[in-house]
This record gives sequence, structure tokens and C-alpha cells, in this order.
Amino acid sequence: VQLQASGGGLVQAGGSLRLSCAASGRTSGNNGMGWFRQAPGKEREFVTAINWSGDNTYYTNSVKGRFTISRDNAKNTVYLQMDNLKPEDTAVYYCAVSRFASATLNRALYKYWGKGTLVTVSS
Repeated sequence: VQLQASGGGLVQAGGSLRLSCAASGRTSGNNGMGWFRQAPGKEREFVTAINWSGDNTYYTNSVKGRFTISRDNAKNTVYLQMDNLKPEDTAVYYCAVSRFASATLNRALYKYWGKGTLVTVSS
């Protein structure tokens, strides 16, 4: 399975971006997916996750009410709508495919990772 993330860029604080992550290869569509991010000098952290059917999601507290994860299984694509962006959201964002159908915060349960897309929020 290959994951291609796109949609990153430079945006001013308060602005919006929409990230996409398209999966190709031996995809079954029955896996949870997630987004993680890594800021310079920091560890990779969980942002949000969605189960395979799209009806269960998790968000880290710092993005609740601002970010929305969704998926289109017909397109093997997961999206991350990011609104009211803050400078502290600046990071490389990675999408990942879980080993299981459920949504999970546990980084160790993700088996495939994309290369990441850079999001920079200026103040």
C-alpha cells in the first residue's frame, strides 16, 4: 500500500487548508486511518483518526472543533479539513493506515505511512 498526502502549504493564522491522502496498491477499504504530525524538534504526535466506515472519529484536544477528518472509501482517500489554523499547527502531517478497522490513537497500530506534507502557519 502506498499513501500520497497532498494539500499542505503556507497559510496565515486563522486560515484553512484541506489535506488529502490517497491510498493505492492492495487496499481493502476496511482499515482505520489517521493523521499524525511532527513539528521541528518534536516527536510525531497523533492528530485524528477515523474508522473504516467513517462513523467514528477521535481528535487530539488541541484540534477539536477546528479539524475534521473524513474519508471516501470509493476513492481510497482520507481528508483532513483544518480551519482556524494556529502557528502551533505548523508541522509535517502524515497519513497512516491502521492494522484494524477501528479508529485508534495508538501510533504502533498503524502499518502504512505516507511521506508527509508540510503545513506552515504564519502569525
